[in-house]
Amino acid sequence: MLQQPRPEGTLVRSYLGLRKAIGIIGMALPFVLVLGKIALEGPGLQSSMSGYYHTGMRDVFVGSLCAIGVFLISYRGYERTDELAGDLACILAVGVALLPTTPDHDPTARDQVVGSLHTAFSALFFLTLAFFSLVLFRKTDPTRTPTRRKLQRNVVYTVCGYTMLICVALIALLALLPGETPLKSLAPVFWLESIAVVVFGVSWLTKGEAILRDDGTYPSTERIRAPEPVSSSA
Repeated sequence: MLQQPRPEGTLVRSYLGLRKAIGIIGMALPFVLVLGKIALEGPGLQSSMSGYYHTGMRDVFVGSLCAIGVFLISYRGYERTDELAGDLACILAVGVALLPTTPDHDPTARDQVVGSLHTAFSALFFLTLAFFSLVLFRKTDPTRTPTRRKLQRNVVYTVCGYTMLICVALIALLALLPGETPLKSLAPVFWLESIAVVVFGVSWLTKGEAILRDDGTYPSTERIRAPEPVSSSA
């Protein structure tokens, strides 16, 4: 007996739900870390989002990044490039989670080496997310004419992608400043990382059509490459 393939609309809804989940976790993470740390340990910002690894919010930080990684490795798009980008982003997200940033106080030589790896993984992770927004998300099914909503979503992707790149560049510039500069007492890296993570979430929510969704029924003009149907005999 020939097994009937799942309707295309169901597959599209499934992938849109996946994208929304990534976006929700990304947008919520900075707020959850700050509020959770206040509830557990009292007020005070860490110098970076990664600094919450060294607080009572470690499990939330690690778990959220690992969840994002699992969702990213499940990502499907137009071409093999989309899957490779998702696989790479997954590896980087898990690396950021499992390789903690250098502690602010009394770091050992090992802490500094691991912290350097963490910084490299973090930078590459944000650059990969910017690639999603600026390149992959702006693609349109070549067999369809882009809708007005699709063109609006492309503007959102562009703004989000360049915002992430600007945040990464500013964080790199901050690393060149002397450690005793008054600016660093304001936790600028935390704010820049939070902005980058929030716009990452906005970009994925938009991709999931939670924002600026096309009118009408599925599928939208943003094509999804679904798995080939499998046939089997009874």
